[in-house]
Amino acid sequence: MRRTSTLIGLLLVLCFASCESKKEEKKEESKFLVTNPVKKDTIIKKDYVCQIHSIRHIEIRALEKGYLKHISIDEGQFVKKGQKLFNIMPNVYQADLQKAKAEAEVAEIEYKNTKLLADSNVVSANELAMSKAEYDKAKAEVFLTQTHLSFTDIRAPFDGIVDHLEAREGSLLDEGEKLTTLSDNSKMWVYFNVPEAEYLDYITNTGKARAKQVELVMANNKMFNQTGIVETIEGEFNNQTGNIAFRATFPNPDKILRHGETGSVLMSVPYDDALLIPQKATFEILDKTYVYVIDANSEVKQREIEIEATLPNLFIVSKGLSTKDKILLEGLRMVKNNEKIHTKFLEPNTVLKELDLYAE
Repeated sequence: MRRTSTLIGLLLVLCFASCESKKEEKKEESKFLVTNPVKKDTIIKKDYVCQIHSIRHIEIRALEKGYLKHISIDEGQFVKKGQKLFNIMPNVYQADLQKAKAEAEVAEIEYKNTKLLADSNVVSANELAMSKAEYDKAKAEVFLTQTHLSFTDIRAPFDGIVDHLEAREGSLLDEGEKLTTLSDNSKMWVYFNVPEAEYLDYITNTGKARAKQVELVMANNKMFNQTGIVETIEGEFNNQTGNIAFRATFPNPDKILRHGETGSVLMSVPYDDALLIPQKATFEILDKTYVYVIDANSEVKQREIEIEATLPNLFIVSKGLSTKDKILLEGLRMVKNNEKIHTKFLEPNTVLKELDLYAE
């Protein structure tokens, strides 16, 4: 029995030893994919929250006091320049105009009579001048009352879309009371704030036409079908936020955009000789980003890097790597710092073309 137990024990020891040796052989035989960072000219798109304004957006207000007699338009209606919008009861202003015309006719008659007398040297030149001044004053009163009467018809100053109606027919209006707003949506002004560093990047690339063009992502996350142009930049930075306001103009031929909408502006920023690595080759510890670099002895070395910008499946690295470094592409969880491994090198361009294939 003892001899049998001893034999069984020896067999178990040999079995375990064999298994361990096979594991070591497999570990030694496995090769990890590595590659180099690569430098390329590239373009990234940065997005900024934006406010969308009509190129012309004004308040329509009553210029005279009176009852709102008639509303000729409806909310959301497109109107043409010169189209009648509102009519304030004109009776009082019509009466004032008739009175002013009658007084002007009297003044004209008096002036003509005085002129005849002055030509006959019956009255002095001063009396003639006084009569002429009274006549001119009467004509001015006619023009003034005509102007007031014209204000009772409120017309569109430009083509646009009418907003909410603030008053209804029969309302008693005060002078200056708001009636509605009118928006010219043929073009839209899109405002967005840019940090100081990114503003400097933009300014240094304004010689390139592509740097001035921007795109708009609407609130439904769909791309607007027109491209905008950055036309103006405000003169000062906001000291509290460190941002400066940009204004881009977008054509709006289909009238999709309306005043007060929000969205995101996408601005293309070119990067010359950007150092690119796959995102999957990185890992994070707390708020820092790391890669595994393979040294000349095939040992894994953990190294911190700084990310300047993000592309689909790629990072632009600003600090911590060079094109001569070999970085671990796969199996980041299977290795430890300072561990010696076997590697298989992949050309960076091959990796970039097949990122989806190698993505974890």
